[in-house]
Amino acid sequence: MMQKKILIVEDDPSLGFVIKDNLDRAGYEITLCSEGEAGEACFHAHTFDLVILDVMLPKKDGFAVAKSIRAINKEIPILFLTAKSMAEDKIEGFKIGGDDFIVKPFNMEELIYRIEVFLRRKSTHTYESLISFGETSIDFKNLELICAGTTTTLTQKEGDLLKLLIENQDKVLKREEILTSIWGDDDYFAGRSMDVFISKLRKYLKDDPTTNIVNYHGVGFKLETKSNSRI
Repeated sequence: MMQKKILIVEDDPSLGFVIKDNLDRAGYEITLCSEGEAGEACFHAHTFDLVILDVMLPKKDGFAVAKSIRAINKEIPILFLTAKSMAEDKIEGFKIGGDDFIVKPFNMEELIYRIEVFLRRKSTHTYESLISFGETSIDFKNLELICAGTTTTLTQKEGDLLKLLIENQDKVLKREEILTSIWGDDDYFAGRSMDVFISKLRKYLKDDPTTNIVNYHGVGFKLETKSNSRI
């Protein structure tokens, strides 16, 4: 089995070495960069399975690097490392397309577990190629949403969330069900992230009058359509 390749961009040399050493021993192939521009260039030049970005980086911060990555790759998992625990920073990172935040100091076993979860989820997608609901269709293989003649490329997590809603059309999905299934956790920050992703999906679907994601306050969400199309 081929080693999974991980790009780490971390400007603290001691922490970077510790993370690289632990992930090397866990069986991953690691590339370590110490500043944002170098990390961005490395990503564009090579192929990786997952990216770990420190938020505060010299020359180009982690959020800017993540934007550059998402411009060409919607699927690869991006994990942010941050010394901050501010909700605003986390929400900004999720809006950019980050998949998770790990607050320093952190337990190395937790980091490895989170990496395993994202890589396992990435490798087990078995979506049908094209699904229709309402007046919208989505090509899950290429993560392309076609609504009112407009094609939007989704991130992997957006695709995962929409697929879950489609699979449970006209059924209220509880918040904790969605969070556990897609985020692997139902804490406060995961909940805020989910709300951001729901808002993004609503924006993508706004031109389809037959489709609506209904919020049942404090309970969960339901995808309602005037079509009986299902997965």
